[in-house]
Amino acid sequence: MGHVIRNPSVAGKFYFDDPRMLNSQVEKYIDTHCEKKDCIGIVSPHAGFVFSGPVAGSVYSHINIPDTVILLGPNHTGLGEMASLMSSGEWIIPTGTISIDEVLSSALIEKTALLSEDSRAHMFEHSLEVQLPFIYYFRRDVKIVPIVLMRLDIDECMNLGKSIAEVINAMGRTVLLVASSDMSHYVPDDTARRLDKIAIDRILDIDPEGLYDVIMKNNITMCGYIPVTVMLFAARYLGAREAELIRYATSAEKSGDYDHVVGYAGMMVR
Repeated sequence: MGHVIRNPSVAGKFYFDDPRMLNSQVEKYIDTHCEKKDCIGIVSPHAGFVFSGPVAGSVYSHINIPDTVILLGPNHTGLGEMASLMSSGEWIIPTGTISIDEVLSSALIEKTALLSEDSRAHMFEHSLEVQLPFIYYFRRDVKIVPIVLMRLDIDECMNLGKSIAEVINAMGRTVLLVASSDMSHYVPDDTARRLDKIAIDRILDIDPEGLYDVIMKNNITMCGYIPVTVMLFAARYLGAREAELIRYATSAEKSGDYDHVVGYAGMMVR
């Protein structure tokens, strides 16, 4: 693919594009008093920081971030392949530059035919980009493996999750899996909270099959259920035993509109 520079797509829209203002914006959502824990994976939202920043900031405040993070997000743009991994280069955000872990990326491409080496899918996709200001705030030397996913069936989710776990185990690395997802979209607040609880309970049980199933049966408009399902499969193969809801909110808390909300959950899997 060659060395690709990925410039920010939603700076100035989803978060401040001025470095000092962005740093202050992130700091506003950080809890400096909570105990940090090692974990295998997290679920973090990806809306504009004014809406989902408190939830994202809370979950990142509770975890130790290792030197490599695999980012799994939904593909909102429809560009690129079904499962697109950008395997080399750098991602620029206003506060700094983050390199791709090319060794881990290459190992993942070799391991599973499901993943395609593809940077197009990443150029305008916001779901991974909005995680980076929080990650970089806590770990400036971090490297990333960016993966965005379109619609996969449950077997494909399982195979991808298993492949990620096997590569991590084979390399003997400590890697954090970040599944980027918002919860219910554009439904009344009470509906969002009721439906989101159904999905959250499956994540708390580290039950990827159950999550996929309840999303389908209840028509829950959780945009990143595929990345979360893959993360849960990988986490289970990596020995995860417990999950915790750090914070839940809806956009109504900021917008005041309780008729059309988006839900946000911050969760960790250990």
